[in-house]
Amino acid sequence: MLRYTVLTLFPRLIQPWTEEALLARAIQRGLIRIDIRDIRDYARDKHRQVDDYPYGGGAGMVMRPDVVVSAIEDQLPADEVILLTPAGEPLKQPLVEELATSEHLVLVSGRYEGIDARVENFVTREISIGDFVLMGGEVAALAVIEATARLVPGVLGDPESHQLDSFSWGLLDYPQYTRPPEFRGLEVPEVLLSGHHGRVAEWRRREALRRTLKRRPDLLKSAELSEEDRRWLEELRREGG
Repeated sequence: MLRYTVLTLFPRLIQPWTEEALLARAIQRGLIRIDIRDIRDYARDKHRQVDDYPYGGGAGMVMRPDVVVSAIEDQLPADEVILLTPAGEPLKQPLVEELATSEHLVLVSGRYEGIDARVENFVTREISIGDFVLMGGEVAALAVIEATARLVPGVLGDPESHQLDSFSWGLLDYPQYTRPPEFRGLEVPEVLLSGHHGRVAEWRRREALRRTLKRRPDLLKSAELSEEDRRWLEELRREGG
């Protein structure tokens, strides 16, 4: 079982996410566990103050290190204590796969103008979900949970479904279609209706390459490509993608 502990000032932002869809089912089946801890519970004054004015001046408030570190230490031991921050390493699929092998992840969600920098000495990783700034770390914490939980055996209905996801094989996913076979003049590619598994697999791989070449060509530099993939890529480039 993979256990998550989310440290947040707003537990009610996290709680509903755990009560619906695959996460709720995974919790009910004992495949994952999500604990939510209110950082305010670790404040030491009657007003439960968790922030203060920044040294050196400036706008906004900064979360206090004594409060946040007390909250972190109360959750130990953990495989990783993760601070969600725009300054962290990007959350990419290889990192997701690494984290998904853990037994306990502590996710620290900041608010206001951020967390006192001294807290960085008490975490094992700093992770960012993109080059943008959110109002707080809760959305980023949920992104880590969703991305890793789906890799826990039994969480997804099809145990092989995540193996062909975007990024899992170094490329974007191929286009997906379902009924009806024709919608407003747009038809499902004929090969997907053929029932020929070999042709379908070849089409999907080629379309994954086409989509990656068009939308995220940077991924091709690190993707594991076969000789056939490289030949298809050359053909796609000649065709203009």
